[in-house]
Amino acid sequence: MVYVINYDGTPLMPCTQVVARLLLKQGKAKCIKKTPFTIKLLYQTTNYTQKLTLGVDTGSSKIGSAVVDSKNDVIYLSEVEVRNDISKKMKRRLKYRKNRRNRKARYRKPRWMNRKNSFKTNRFSPTMTSKINSHLKEIDFVKAILPVTKIILETSTFDTHALKNPDILRDTLLYQMGVNYGYANTKAYILARDEYTCRHCKGKSKDKRLHVHHVVFRENGGSDDEKNLMILCKTCHKKVHRGEIVIKGGKKKGQLKYATQINSIRVQLLKKIPEAKETFGFITKEHRQILGLEKEHYFDAAVIASQGKKIQFKVETVLVKKCVADGDYQRFKGICGEIKIPIGKIQGFRKFDKIKYNNDVYFIKGRYSTGYVILMDINGNKIDFKPIPKFNNIRRISARDSWIVFQKLSIKTNTCS
Repeated sequence: MVYVINYDGTPLMPCTQVVARLLLKQGKAKCIKKTPFTIKLLYQTTNYTQKLTLGVDTGSSKIGSAVVDSKNDVIYLSEVEVRNDISKKMKRRLKYRKNRRNRKARYRKPRWMNRKNSFKTNRFSPTMTSKINSHLKEIDFVKAILPVTKIILETSTFDTHALKNPDILRDTLLYQMGVNYGYANTKAYILARDEYTCRHCKGKSKDKRLHVHHVVFRENGGSDDEKNLMILCKTCHKKVHRGEIVIKGGKKKGQLKYATQINSIRVQLLKKIPEAKETFGFITKEHRQILGLEKEHYFDAAVIASQGKKIQFKVETVLVKKCVADGDYQRFKGICGEIKIPIGKIQGFRKFDKIKYNNDVYFIKGRYSTGYVILMDINGNKIDFKPIPKFNNIRRISARDSWIVFQKLSIKTNTCS
């Protein structure tokens, strides 16, 4: 399957590889993109197109997208892995800046209130902004190579209160009356629950000073849920932290942040793409199971686009995309920052460049000024080569971008009914 762009830049219906080869050979078209393979016509032709439906399986970690034509033939499949490392990198940057300020600029007045982001209204966090933009970028990419006429988004709404405590769904009164209902705070509830008595020594220590203890320490991911809290006297509490007493059980923090992110992503996508239709996950799951497809994000997207009808795959590959940082912002390293890090090209290559080595496709993970290069796959896993590849033995396919793109064979490309 080869995607076609008209002379004026409007997308046309895709063609077969044979037709594309003839157009290129006759000089009537040129290649403008290798992954996916896309050609642009060098002459103006009619803009006759069919009705195409784009289905998008939204998500906070991976996005699936597929395009289905009027005959329910799948002509595009992709899976995008969005970034979840932005918060971690910003915390690391904050640590570096605090360290530098303490060393070199401790007398300077604080400037954080001068930043415009501190005063913005309706502002999203950098992580949420990146994830929303990743959805919009994938939709714009598909619309640039295919004449999409309809968009269907699979969205979900999560009740985080019910996810944390499913018992509230059985009784509507419990939804308004949480665990702490009738108490000033969680500590008051824990004290009343444990009857103001140390749960370890049962009052044998004669210590009347009571503490609320986290069974799983917060530094180890322990939650503030009542299931992870217990009353200990001060004597027993000190022994626990000294390691003289071991208390088992507890509860770690639940992963509700992704459900919260999906709730926000849904609202923003429907606001920014008003022509999009909405469907839900339970409908997609039912249709996918009827069609006998495996659980993959791109298969979900194909089912969303076809709305559960019989589909046939006309593409044998899936575009796997991974969002990466635009660049390396660290400029120096060393104890005093005396070593300058080369962030530009080294012998014509940059990090995340797509290259070909030994007839296989890889991405550049690291470079040495001595002429050697470290390679990785689409998932960031280092590939161990012996001997280490050199720059003169690799060939660049495409320059780095905010996405690294790779094609893989889909698991199942036959007719589904």
